[in-house]
Amino acid sequence: MNNELPREANLKPQESARIPPGRRDVVALFRRRLAETITRSGKGRSAFAKATGVERSTLSQLLSPDNDRLPRLDTLASIAASCGISIDWLVGLSQRPDLGGDVVEAEPMEIAPTDNTPLDERLARWHAEAVGYKCRYVPATLPDLLKTDEVIEYELRGAGVQRSAREIGNAHVNLAYQRRPDTDMEVCSSTQSLEAFARGEGVWRGLPAGARKTQLRHMLQLVDELYPTFRWFLFDGTARHSVPLTVFGPQRAVIFVGQMYLVFNATEQIRALTRHFDELIRAAVVQPHETYWRLQAMLNELDHAAPRAG
Repeated sequence: MNNELPREANLKPQESARIPPGRRDVVALFRRRLAETITRSGKGRSAFAKATGVERSTLSQLLSPDNDRLPRLDTLASIAASCGISIDWLVGLSQRPDLGGDVVEAEPMEIAPTDNTPLDERLARWHAEAVGYKCRYVPATLPDLLKTDEVIEYELRGAGVQRSAREIGNAHVNLAYQRRPDTDMEVCSSTQSLEAFARGEGVWRGLPAGARKTQLRHMLQLVDELYPTFRWFLFDGTARHSVPLTVFGPQRAVIFVGQMYLVFNATEQIRALTRHFDELIRAAVVQPHETYWRLQAMLNELDHAAPRAG
């Protein structure tokens, strides 16, 4: 078993620990996994408490959304032993509930192609599995769920009609998903990439100004509508850099590398990429409540720009 338990759990049996604000996600993850364990057992709370040797009042407290403590080690051990699950999984150090997860996690990384339908199904499943968790996203260009159909078609103009239609469908599904009240997404982009789009520079040089204006208006509407469950940070691309990636809560992290995804399933890998994303947020020069106005300024600049070809 991995003995490197979170600091709050690594206490004498008679002790419990209060979680500081920055670590409350550990308690929330434990609470989710405990509730999942009870559901899988097929028992009610009273029967589960009796089977695991945990007092009913203690179990209720651990499941309460107001609880900010991890259980004592003897309680963790009793639940894990009675249910045949991993303590590491209960406290978020492993993604595998079985006892083997304390030794080694299967498939810590996998490579998935991006140009076939099964991947689309996996993406939908990954989003579904992350419901209730915070997702973190660094897009390759613009956030997919904010794109207009015309922009998607422009980006995929060399990939064929079927691929474009599929990606447009995915964008619509992702937007519908983000409109659910239980979603929580943070996005980070460089200010330079967004400005390059607005001005039609680089890869956007062939996209007509009218399409860029429509896209900016579309993003203005959506960032206003989706805030605060969708928060878009902008960082200075001369001070920070990031490859496109998505962190699906504590479940997995995915890096986009052209025609494939690198999928990371091991807890430490996910945490490392989460820390990278947190660094981007700390370096943000435009906060989510300011992004709307930055987009509006770009649209105003484009509206007043001298007409030019394209």
